[in-house]
Amino acid sequence: MKSKILLAILVSVGFWFSSLVILNEPEEAIGGVGTYSSNDVMVLAKMIHGEARGEPYIGKVAVGAVILNRVKDKKFPDSVYGVCFQPGAFDAVNDGQYYLEPDKSAINAAKAAIGGWDPTYGALYYWNPETATSKWIWSRKIVTQIGKHVFGN
Repeated sequence: MKSKILLAILVSVGFWFSSLVILNEPEEAIGGVGTYSSNDVMVLAKMIHGEARGEPYIGKVAVGAVILNRVKDKKFPDSVYGVCFQPGAFDAVNDGQYYLEPDKSAINAAKAAIGGWDPTYGALYYWNPETATSKWIWSRKIVTQIGKHVFGN
């Protein structure tokens, strides 16, 4: 009985916290590292929606985290937009899925990633092992798998 009450309290707190995340839309957000504009949040959300639609929420956050990890890495462009539109980097840009309207889940996942949640442990790459055709991507060390994507460096 005590465990059911504790679970109910934790679920309630989780819903309360997630409503704060949804309602709090500042012009700039302070992330795990750096400051991000509302445009960065939207670019990130659109990329998450295009790349991870249909994945579990944690998988959406993970895709956002990879993009932000690249922003922080000297081998990649130093902005969310620059990383997302680096030539050939993301299928969602190439096939037009980036331009779809992101849903609330993608927006919240972008905010969670900007807030510092990184379920990939710092990964710089992700791919779907069922559809990946690049031999190079398989040379990356896999760190974790979330949903249909694997994440690695």
